[in-house]
Amino acid sequence: MGMHFDANGDIFKKAQELRENETFAEKLLWKKLSDNQLGVKFRRQHPIKWFIADFYCHKAKLIIEVDGGIHYEKQQKEYDEGRDLELKALGIEVLRFDNIEIQQNLTDVIEKIKLYLTLKLNNNFP
Repeated sequence: MGMHFDANGDIFKKAQELRENETFAEKLLWKKLSDNQLGVKFRRQHPIKWFIADFYCHKAKLIIEVDGGIHYEKQQKEYDEGRDLELKALGIEVLRFDNIEIQQNLTDVIEKIKLYLTLKLNNNFP
């Protein structure tokens, strides 16, 4: 199954398009996650099954999602909850941050990610 969990070719094409059109918040966060700056490798717009994770760390089985305004709409919230449950069934956890939080409190966002990684990689977290 690998780190893509049987994602198909169409998902890979869509992921490439998303990498070419990242949001401002995604750019900010990627500057802090890229090049193993947190001690682990993150991939951006990473296909998993039929989903595309904004950022994915295979070693920690962690997805980081950057949520814009649409994620507060009822239908999208329900979709996100179902998606997160499907990913959890694959052993993957999802941390969500909204655009404003990343833009205004990037240091806090990075600290939360570091804490999760520390706990997860030291087997102190499910």
